Amino acid sequence: MLSLFVIPGHDRRLIPEGRLSGPMPWVIAIMIFLMVLAAGAGLAFTEAGNNISDQLSSRATVQIIEANPALKAQQTEDTAARLRGMALIDEVRILPPKEIEELIAPWLGQTENQTGNAQAGSLLEDIPLPSLIDLTLVRPAGEDELEQLRAAIRPFSANARVEPSSGLIAPVIGLVKSLQWIAFGLVALLAMATSAAVIISARSALNTHKETISVIHLLGGTDGQISRLFQRRIALDALLGGILGLLCGAAIILLLGMQLSALGSGLVQSLRLSWFSWLIIAVIPILGMLLAMVTARMTVMGALKKIL
Repeated sequence: MLSLFVIPGHDRRLIPEGRLSGPMPWVIAIMIFLMVLAAGAGLAFTEAGNNISDQLSSRATVQIIEANPALKAQQTEDTAARLRGMALIDEVRILPPKEIEELIAPWLGQTENQTGNAQAGSLLEDIPLPSLIDLTLVRPAGEDELEQLRAAIRPFSANARVEPSSGLIAPVIGLVKSLQWIAFGLVALLAMATSAAVIISARSALNTHKETISVIHLLGGTDGQISRLFQRRIALDALLGGILGLLCGAAIILLLGMQLSALGSGLVQSLRLSWFSWLIIAVIPILGMLLAMVTARMTVMGALKKIL
């Protein structure tokens, strides 16, 4: 590939080269800028989905369903004591009733008392809420682990349920994965658009320097030598435009990252890029340049075969 890029100085003077003088570098800069944003979004969604899955895959929730408050409290304590003695369990936490009410209150709405002040719906006092036990396992909770937990707590509460925490936000994980593939799809579409722009630029350059190409052919120049002249010019334009697009795109990603971190939301804060993701983003201009070189060579070689 380097042999296609390195050309003697006397050969380069056959076709004048500018620096950001034509539209091609700016088109490439815009494409790389959008590609960096799309790739950054896709990588951020990928890391967020993996982080959330890793955090929740080893967690589960036990629900103790019982209308009698005294019996429910006793079953909860007995179940928690049994779970603490299992080698599979790393941590057991019984959620306080107040915390459970705070979790369910937004789903029941609010009512107003006689003084007009908003208060939690009175339905909370009438509905027998289940007791919740939050579990942290020593390994990811598969079907075998969940069945083991169900068998362990069944003697203490026949109506107890064991649910993996990952299943509670499965729709969110599905949405994150969909956004991830949409972002990567945009990267592929932008790469195709970049190739189309390179094809148009190469054909335009061929038409502009048609007389020079004819003279080179008469002097014994080969199609490979001519194509290297054009692909070098386009590669330089792509590299300069790619660096410009990378800098602008990285600045936007850093700015958005600081704003998202200030929100304080757990899911939003997980949308961060690791050093490996930044390395992938930094390689995008190089990949764009290689794509432009290959596309330009194929376009020029195909056009020269039709001319001769």
